[in-house]
Amino acid sequence: MNRILKILIEASPIIIMIALIPFVKNDYLLTGVYAIIITLLFIFRYEKKDYFFLIFGFIMMLVFESFFVSVGVETFNRNSLFGVMPIWLPILWAYAFVAIKRGIRILK
Repeated sequence: MNRILKILIEASPIIIMIALIPFVKNDYLLTGVYAIIITLLFIFRYEKKDYFFLIFGFIMMLVFESFFVSVGVETFNRNSLFGVMPIWLPILWAYAFVAIKRGIRILK
């Protein structure tokens, strides 16, 4: 039970970021809010290789989301990044990579 709680705590910033999407209509403002949230989370607690996972997650999701859109698997109404997807989406996914890494560590 303790592990489940810890994993939920790690996932809570992502839940908050997702919850902000319908309320913050400006993609650039939402991107800034996400950047502030992630910065504060890293100031509050940084684990080894968090930046690596953040950057890796950003690059991978940028590539894969672009691919999904190009083959018609996904479409976005908000397409502020290269006219393809919302600019905040790869940033949200990037932090999800960090949370996943932390969740795996908790499970070990």
